[in-house]
Amino acid sequence: MTTEVPYQPLPADQSDVRYAHGPDSALQPGVPAGETLEFSWNDSAIYPGTSRKFWVHVPARYDPSEPASLMVFQDGQWYLDPDGEVRGAMVLDNLVHRGDIPVTIGLFVDPGTFPDADDPKNRNAEYDAFDDRYVTFLLTEIIPEVTKRYSIAHDPDRWGICGGSSGGNCAFTAAWLRPDKFRHVIGYLSSFTQMPGGDPYPELIPAVPRKPLRIFMQAGHRDLRWDEPERNWLAHNLRVAAALAESGYDFRLVLGDGGHNPNHGGVLLPDALRWLWRSGVH
Repeated sequence: MTTEVPYQPLPADQSDVRYAHGPDSALQPGVPAGETLEFSWNDSAIYPGTSRKFWVHVPARYDPSEPASLMVFQDGQWYLDPDGEVRGAMVLDNLVHRGDIPVTIGLFVDPGTFPDADDPKNRNAEYDAFDDRYVTFLLTEIIPEVTKRYSIAHDPDRWGICGGSSGGNCAFTAAWLRPDKFRHVIGYLSSFTQMPGGDPYPELIPAVPRKPLRIFMQAGHRDLRWDEPERNWLAHNLRVAAALAESGYDFRLVLGDGGHNPNHGGVLLPDALRWLWRSGVH
């Protein structure tokens, strides 16, 4: 089947491009709003001394007798904000109501902070690291707070993880290291170039057996250092995408204009979720 895409003129100036949100990123008549609950987490064993908030969004169609899918979002408050660029809960409500994706509970997790420190942010330490600490933190500390309250499917094909910038390579690393838990990945403008020791994925992906992952990537022509020879955000996303393509992964790359901001990725969230949860084997 051929899909016809409406013509859109390309902007001549790529420095200031903004994408318009579609209807699935706005409140729709007749779509009941789900429930969002806020939690605090101040006693982490994996990131001692940190504090953070996380939010659980439960679509109106959730039925405790039928285990729901799970989608985890890094930078939780940004991705949850109904007036922001991503509008994650609103998108989940619309897609679940229409039946475009299975009933999916959204888990929106903020990075940790050290409340009394001169530099309180722990975001880069958590998100950019190439190790299993963050995914273990999710699996042993945060997700159990969801599963003890809600019925969540055990099937890893029904678990996804999403993030942007450093949160994008965080999502990729979580699924890469634990494909037994996460098999759907969304990475927006991923900051692979910021990973300590360098971006391992262009060489690592083809060097190991293909993992059962389905990966949606968004990159920007004018991402950070897009025309520089080193630490080039655009180039590293393209290298990871090329390695996935050459290794036979089920992945999709959407390349847009604009710079290092969440606008394009946020606009794409409904399509990314539909693509991740489409029928077919990995």
